[in-house]
Amino acid sequence: MSEQKNVITKQDLNKVFWRMQLLNVTNNFQSMQAIGFLSSFVPVLKRLYGDKPKDLRVKAMKRHLEFFNSHVNSDALILGITAAIEETTDENQKDTVTGIKTGLMGPLAGLGDSILKFTWLPICGSIGATLALNGSLLGPILMFFLYNIVNIATKYYGIHLGYKKGIDLIEGSGSQVLKRIANMANVVGLMVIGALIASVVKINVVAKITAGENTIMFQEMFDKVMPGLFSLLVTFLVYKILKKNNGKHAPLIIVSIMILSIILTMLGVLG
Repeated sequence: MSEQKNVITKQDLNKVFWRMQLLNVTNNFQSMQAIGFLSSFVPVLKRLYGDKPKDLRVKAMKRHLEFFNSHVNSDALILGITAAIEETTDENQKDTVTGIKTGLMGPLAGLGDSILKFTWLPICGSIGATLALNGSLLGPILMFFLYNIVNIATKYYGIHLGYKKGIDLIEGSGSQVLKRIANMANVVGLMVIGALIASVVKINVVAKITAGENTIMFQEMFDKVMPGLFSLLVTFLVYKILKKNNGKHAPLIIVSIMILSIILTMLGVLG
């Protein structure tokens, strides 16, 4: 009976899933996500250490209070993998748990950022923004549901997959699959961002040069060379400024663009 009690169940992993919805609430500059990780991991520790001496339970909790920070959706995979390792290692091997968990932070954070933050979120945002610009209230609602379908699914299945596959998921053929998924997500993200720039960023230059009976329209001339060139140049300029300053002056850049657009329109440069 005692051996059965110490085996992590599907219900335990489901409890971890529900608890991790608030994982980032206790994020702080000292230990980052450590408190949230431990809070999410409590059902696993209860299952594994429920009949163990108090000092072992305390030691296990302290083990998961060490510095930890990754992408919140990647945390699901790490929680599942950590649960599998906790279950299969002896007390004198628990340093392995901390080492593997720490080693997973960076690589899986990059995976979470590339797929969720820099690919799926912009896709959902572009769909929602396009509908909202056309006056539809469906825009923000659709964005919310589209994003959270993937957000919730990756957390739920990430925990169960991480526990089922354990460390094999990030080694050997498993790591190649994750890399391929990340690469495909990056390609899709670039396609979406490119389409978004072409369809949303509109710059119409009405300035012209008149030489005798000939009139040269700047917009028509550049459209023949490369349609949407001004939109692309402005986008890259804003991107470079934001990247250089780590996005600190985004509100100032937005206001500056609005003011500059009004001035150029009044001067007859833009239309």
